[in-house]
Formats: sequence, C-alpha cells, structure tokens
Amino acid sequence: MKVRGLNWFSLVALSTLAIFSFFIFTRPASISASSPANSSATGSATGSINSLAINDSNGGAVLKGSAAFGDAMSDHPGTRRLITAADLPAPYATASSDNGATLIERPKDAWPQAPVGFEVQLYAEELKQPRKIITAPNGDLFIAESEANRVSVYRGVDDKGHPKQQSIFVTGLKQPFGLAFYPNGDNPQYLYVGNTDAVVRFAYQNGDLKARSKGQVIVPNLPSGGFLHGGGHWTRDVVFSKDGSKMFVSVGSHSNVSDNSAEKRRANILVFNTDGSGEQIYASGIRNPVGLAINPETGDLWTSVNERDELGDNVPPDYITTVKQGGFYGWPWYYIGPNQDPRHQGAHPELKDKVIVPDVLLQAHSASLCLTFYTGTQFPSDFRGEAIAAEHGSWNRARRTGYKLIRLPDPGGKPTGEYDDFITGFVTADGKVWGRPVGVTMARDGSLFFTDDGSNSIWHIIYTGGSKSAMASNH
Repeated sequence: MKVRGLNWFSLVALSTLAIFSFFIFTRPASISASSPANSSATGSATGSINSLAINDSNGGAVLKGSAAFGDAMSDHPGTRRLITAADLPAPYATASSDNGATLIERPKDAWPQAPVGFEVQLYAEELKQPRKIITAPNGDLFIAESEANRVSVYRGVDDKGHPKQQSIFVTGLKQPFGLAFYPNGDNPQYLYVGNTDAVVRFAYQNGDLKARSKGQVIVPNLPSGGFLHGGGHWTRDVVFSKDGSKMFVSVGSHSNVSDNSAEKRRANILVFNTDGSGEQIYASGIRNPVGLAINPETGDLWTSVNERDELGDNVPPDYITTVKQGGFYGWPWYYIGPNQDPRHQGAHPELKDKVIVPDVLLQAHSASLCLTFYTGTQFPSDFRGEAIAAEHGSWNRARRTGYKLIRLPDPGGKPTGEYDDFITGFVTADGKVWGRPVGVTMARDGSLFFTDDGSNSIWHIIYTGGSKSAMASNH
C-alpha cells in the first residue's frame, strides 16, 4: 500500500456478552413530574425527581477481559470494569455493524438509574442539541447548543428543581462545543468558545447573562467539520492549563482511518498561547479527542477519545487518558500500543514501539465525550478527585455500548484502568435509545449536572445519603 503524507505524519508522531444479563431492573411505576414551566427560547424547565436507587450489581467484583465488554441493556450503576490491551480480540473477529441509535421519546416509566443514595432530577428540557456544559464561578450553567449555534445560561435551582432564570448568552456561532472561562479562578474576564472552525472569545464578568460585545477571533483557521456523514469530526473543545499560560484545543480526524492530506492538523490536540499565538501540536495520533479536562490537583491534561470503527464489535476500545506532551497514540496506523490497523498493513514500522497505551480502556464504540473532575464534598468521599465522563453511545456495534455516565477511580491522582458505571438506563430493554449523555459539570454545591442531546435535556444528580431528601418529598 502506498502511504500518502508519510513525511508529515512521521514528523508529527516523533515530536459481553459475558455480562450477567439476568439483572433486569424496572423503573418506578409512578414518577413525580411537574408540568413544563418557564418555557423560553432556550428550552423549558421541569422539576421531576426520581428517588430510584440501585444497589451495586456485582458486589464489588471487577468485570475483566471479555466479561467487561457487556452492553448498554445490561449496564447497571456500580458495575466496575477493567479492560486491558491484552484483552483485545483480533480485528474482524466479528462483523462490522451499522446499528445507529433509534431515538425515541422518553417513555413515561423511563428514568436515569443511579446508585443507592443518589437522586436524578430533570432540570430543563427542549434545548437544541445541548453539548458541553460548564459552571461559572458564580454558579451559572453555560451550555453550548450546537444545533442552534448559541450558548445559553441557566441560573439557580428553585424549590421545584427548575432553573430560576434562563438566557441566551450569544447566538450566531458555528457549531459551538468547547466552553472555557479565562483566566482561571473566581474572576474570569472572557468566555472562550470552540466553534468547529475557530476559537472565539467574549468579554465576561461574573453574573453576565448576555455577551458584553461581539466575539473576538482568537484562532481563526481550525480544520472544520460538518455534523459527520463525511464532513469530518466537528467538535472543538477548549481548556486552559492549570497555570493559565496555555490553551489546549482538540481537533478530531476528518476520516475513520485515512492518512491523506485532509488529515493535516487533525487527530491531535493543539496547544496555543492564550491569545491564539504560538500554535504547536501537543499530542498526536488521537483519532477524535472530543473532551478535554485538566486535573485540578496534578495539572495533567486528560482527554476522552473516540477510536476508529469497522474492525468489529470489541476492537479497538475507546479510551480516557492523561496526555503526554509529544506523545503519539497510534492513529491511523496503530491502536492501543503496537497493534497494527490491518487497513495500513506494513505502514510506518518505525512508529510501532512509540505508540502510547492509554490509561483507561473503555467498551469499544462507546463514543466517550466530555469529562470533568469531581472536587466537591456533597458526594461520598471516594468520588473526590475522580473523573466523571459521558458516554454518548455506539453505532458500530451489534449490541449497544455507552449511553451512560462513568466514574474513574483515581487514587493518588493516578488512574487504575478501572471504571464504574455511574448513571445508566437510557436504553430500553429492546435496544431503543431515549437519552445520550454529552457534557457534565459540577455545581457549586457539589451536585452534578449533565446534558443529554437524545432527549435535549439537562439532568441534575443529587446525593442524599440513601434516603429521600426534603426536596424530593415535596414532589
């Protein structure tokens, strides 16, 4: 095979089916639901609370090897998994499936499943493709609504679980995804937005519900994408280093596994000065690093990655990992260490031993998107310091994977390779999908909010210690 772009890429690189399906859980027959309220251009809010609490399904055991591959229909809060590079089947061990999500409206008895002690509240509905969500220093929630080309703001939680106030911060964007306040700390001066083709910023002061001025283009010429279907991966996340000196921007590949010139400046994480100058490739060979986050304790950059398709149901895994500066993660020629993609057989043997194995391997095709680190005190102490990530859900697998939130044990700031199913229940028993988690953020009180672009909603996760809270009992 002739490999195009050889010199450029070489330069870049060198710088379950065994799951226990007898656990079937029914959602409560009656779920308190208030009527949609406060409808506005940014969506309507509802205050539904569900006190469903699920015991750990595996009694503390860890599902390993092929037993960890599983599927979304048998996922359960508390299930812990460990997938290693040694567990990977050969390419084409199963056929490649075209099994995209059949989205349905949320059934009346459907609700996110949470572990014992947690409650899930429906905070807002009728958004337009809510994607990344972040929390401003004053507690406001900023949400990128990619389909509507806008950023919206939701403020507060009233006594019915509704937002107290909603506003459109800015419109006229281009497939916005990444959101980040700058500088770090309690008094940011800008909101940075990752459009698909540029990074722009807007003057901001705490409490602003509308942009103060027109946006300023910081990075003008990112490789852009459409909403897939041949248009290339389009999400551009943005985060700042712990010391505030650098800006990281994620750029996914244009293709599934091509190495032609269309992939220039793609499948990597770029790093800039905060004014957009000084562009460099921070790490490469990362097919689609959708989500970025900075570990607030260690300062390490983390990413949440969609790996390639069409090699079979269980290969290669998606992954979440710390990112090494100058690191090469294999795409498109290798995956998960020195495993050669058979579609590039014999290409770039000099790179084989340079491919970094990611820290946490996920069920293949889960479509891991945004992640955040839990630093609050509302949740049990073992959550503190852990990453929480949103799995959007598969299309290239016979039995669906993803469609959940997961948590990554991280003792001493070092990932173990294991992860737990945290919030599940977005897939019906017959495989239809009503919810697809995307973004997750921690509120000032230590609760979590996450976006769901399957039901176009925002959900609120509250820890009550195993009993119904006063708020829940009022609904």
